Amino acid sequence: MPKMKSNSSAKKRFRVTATGKIRRYRAGHSHLLTKKRPKRKRRLRQADVVASVDVPRIRRLLAV
Repeated sequence: MPKMKSNSSAKKRFRVTATGKIRRYRAGHSHLLTKKRPKRKRRLRQADVVASVDVPRIRRLLAV
């Protein structure tokens, strides 16, 4: 059976940490930033961990 191909768009959006968690960046930090408060924009810069219910689906896309 051939190897699984990883999804190219998922490779660009997610990273696996050393402990095996999957990191993602928050949506909403690319445009229309003038109406957003500075505190909200700072929060959007930070990476977050993917919710546990989504992890199996993203692992399949990343072929990890």
